[in-house]
Amino acid sequence: MLMEKDESAGGPDLQAELDETVKALREITLMIEQSQGEVLKLSQRNAAITTHLQQVQGQFDKLPPQEIRNAYDSALDAQQRLFVMRGQLEKLQSEKNHLERFKSTLERIRDLSEGGAASATTSGSKSPLASVEMLVNAQETERQRLSRQMHDGPAQALSNFILQTEIAMRLLEIDASQARDELNSLKTSAMGTFQKVRNFIFELRPMMLDDLGLVPTVRRYADAFKEQAGLDVGVTVTGNERRLAPYLEVMLFRAIQELLGNAARHSQCTMVKVLLDMGEDRVRVSVDDNGKGFDADSVMQGTSLGLKLIRERAEMLGGSFEIDSAIGKGARVSFSVPSRS
Repeated sequence: MLMEKDESAGGPDLQAELDETVKALREITLMIEQSQGEVLKLSQRNAAITTHLQQVQGQFDKLPPQEIRNAYDSALDAQQRLFVMRGQLEKLQSEKNHLERFKSTLERIRDLSEGGAASATTSGSKSPLASVEMLVNAQETERQRLSRQMHDGPAQALSNFILQTEIAMRLLEIDASQARDELNSLKTSAMGTFQKVRNFIFELRPMMLDDLGLVPTVRRYADAFKEQAGLDVGVTVTGNERRLAPYLEVMLFRAIQELLGNAARHSQCTMVKVLLDMGEDRVRVSVDDNGKGFDADSVMQGTSLGLKLIRERAEMLGGSFEIDSAIGKGARVSFSVPSRS
């Protein structure tokens, strides 16, 4: 069994995390103020260029084609800069909101721990507040990841859709053929973005987990993950394939999701194998990769919140958790939980 890091919920780690969060809030507030000033300047510039473009539109018959095209190009460039800057500002504001909620939660945990640290057991077991802190950290990390993905993916794509639509509308009066090309490009982009949104929804809460259960959902997720990550992902299911208690299916699916993500992000592997053994009394999950491996003790004592949460949840349910890995020799993370509530 891996050695646990001795933590107290109200210890220096929590205060250091709170101090870092306050510092990050100050920095991001300054960046927001600077970005708001830049958005204001770009808005004023965009308004001036739009006025000039309206004047050009009233003189189509008198102005040379190149001057008209230059006016449209300037207007589109100004609008694109403004869209991008507004998107960056929205992203900063979203991150600030997350940090403020995180700071508030840390302060509540600190206040609770100051009054409840003395009541912690003397047997060396981890305080419940330490588990709460770890859970909150993991949740905020996941929210920030999804926020970045949404901003860099669908949100940015929607901004581009607006630009492409305006380009196509203006080209209809000048070059219908090029306008059709722009609309075809817009359709292709929209289809790609729609698929990304579906993937995000699936990651947040796959509907088929409620409808069909754990095994079909894991297989479907592995197929999608294989395409997205470019890895050879295999799923093997043994034992009596069946529905489990809803909370258990969610726990198992989220753990597999986390372990696949870790393998793709950190292990530099080319192949991942998922084993789901549905025994009569216990369900066992094992995720193997052929990546660079890692030192298990260092990882579990570090900042790997995902692995810590999997272990915490498995042990809370009366199960077990194990890591078999070494530098340069790949990794196997396995855990088991009772299959009967």
